[in-house]
Amino acid sequence: MTESRRQIEIVPDRDRPSASTLRIDGTEQSYVDLDDPTRLEFDYVQRMADAIDGHGVAGEPLRCVHVGGAGMTLPRYVAATRPRSAQIVLEPDEEVTALVRDQLPLPRHSGIKVRPVDGRSGIAAMRDDFADVVVLDAFDGDRVPADLTTSEFFVDLARATVPAGLVLLNLADHAPFPYLRRAVRGVCDSFAHVMLSAEPATLKGRRFGNVLVMASQHELPWQALARRAASSPFPYRVLPYREVVERFAAKRPFTDADAEQSPARPGGHLHFG
Repeated sequence: MTESRRQIEIVPDRDRPSASTLRIDGTEQSYVDLDDPTRLEFDYVQRMADAIDGHGVAGEPLRCVHVGGAGMTLPRYVAATRPRSAQIVLEPDEEVTALVRDQLPLPRHSGIKVRPVDGRSGIAAMRDDFADVVVLDAFDGDRVPADLTTSEFFVDLARATVPAGLVLLNLADHAPFPYLRRAVRGVCDSFAHVMLSAEPATLKGRRFGNVLVMASQHELPWQALARRAASSPFPYRVLPYREVVERFAAKRPFTDADAEQSPARPGGHLHFG
């Protein structure tokens, strides 16, 4: 643990000597297995990995941008499953990055570069059609920063992503999903195809949970992802574009003028998965 106003810890997994959890102020941010980077303990991370696995040609390198890094679980996964991928992680918290580099070091020649900038300015600095995949998994405590779900940000995100690229956003909300629906509206305004995945209990309004939003200018492989979801270690549902628009897209998106953080997890929080 580092000395800080916040409590930042690397907590070893008692059952797996090679694995640890990054915890910040009681919230489990990342699970990392240094010996097996394909071991994904949080369900939403598995969903993101499923989506990336189904994008393009399996095993071929991708140019990835990760908005939010923490323990860098997903960049490690991509480096292991798609060698030679060029990955940029936008992580403004240099204290967390330093601790992770020290205690959970990245593999040599991983292709992962960490930039100490926030997601909004990091994406703005990228050239047009830069990324094949963009992953937004950024939290301030247990809440998604307000400036990462606005209409203006999604326009810039679309600019920086190749037309056939994939954008993944890890959001969190609970029924009746007032925050999620406005964020989804903004995504739909900037991307031609949008899907959504979550645990059935979250979609049915029984619990607060992570919702993964997937977007592209090209058609997304809904059937393939739905089949994979059914056989996942963490079963979940994948909703196609039409159902996303009908059920989860509000009339008005967030803008920079009225942006909001995602809601806090009711009753405290342990992790995002």
